[in-house]
Amino acid sequence: MSNPNFVDYVKIYCKSGDGGPGSVHFKRSRNNPRGGPDGGDGGRGGHIVLKGNKHLWTLLHLKYTKHLKAENGQNGMSDLKTGANGNDIVIEVPLGTVAKSSETGNLLLEITEHEQTKILLSGGKGGLGNDHFKSATNRTPKYAQPGLKGVEGWFILELKLLADVGLVGFPNAGKSTLLSVVSAARPEIADYIFTTLTPNLGMVGYRNHQSFIMADIPGIIEGAHEGRGLGLRFLRHIERNPVLLITIPADSPDIDKEYRILIHELGAYSPELLDKSMVVAVTKSDLLDEGLIRELAAEINHLSPVFISSVTGMGLQKLKDILWNELNKP
Repeated sequence: MSNPNFVDYVKIYCKSGDGGPGSVHFKRSRNNPRGGPDGGDGGRGGHIVLKGNKHLWTLLHLKYTKHLKAENGQNGMSDLKTGANGNDIVIEVPLGTVAKSSETGNLLLEITEHEQTKILLSGGKGGLGNDHFKSATNRTPKYAQPGLKGVEGWFILELKLLADVGLVGFPNAGKSTLLSVVSAARPEIADYIFTTLTPNLGMVGYRNHQSFIMADIPGIIEGAHEGRGLGLRFLRHIERNPVLLITIPADSPDIDKEYRILIHELGAYSPELLDKSMVVAVTKSDLLDEGLIRELAAEINHLSPVFISSVTGMGLQKLKDILWNELNKP
């Protein structure tokens, strides 16, 4: 079943605060009837800020928050007092979140570290008070600047999971079973296609108390880059994975063909994915005897495959050694 609490895409409307107007004021009293200007500046409008939070892993909390408007800056005051800045709106997001313009699709910023903050929309600048406009020829300026307007628009927030190894394969290639065996993750596992409907993350234990993170995404099918199946929507989650683990089951009719289809779909989605380190694992190898494994290994030797079984544990330590070496290449 799909996890309704996993949300990796939201569209929100944001508006930063307007800057406060500068003040027109003169410092006059009974003893100083011709005092000069002392109007203060307006305060800055509130920013719209994104802040990383390592304890979040979904954009669910923003699913029903469609409009966010920051506070306006306050007016300038007498005695050269600057108006208060408008309160910022701080949007906490999981690590790996990117913000894009809804109109152009251009990437605006990304959050990858805990408590990292970046301004999505800057608040309008406060206007200058009349004190700034006094001169030798105009000692009593009766004008000040208005504050600048804030910025507004619709924005897309997308989550791209941060993981070291991304699992790639057709539906029922054994990805979820592998993740459940090598980590503490417990994805749904069943004998039908598209069991995985949302990405899963698992921490894989390695030698000497070391570890790395593995991500399982819904299976890819031929034509995924054209919108078929479920995998295309989730391919963004492996864009940041330095290593891709291509999984193909031992009972596949044609392992080499399946590999070529997967590589084609990755490249059609983003050519940059083909520049990543790739490891090929033949899953469900407990279905083969030693003779078949030797025969199949010779047939697909150009793929340098690792034969593994999540049921018997065959080849899993060798696979982790290879992945660790790929992750730690200079």
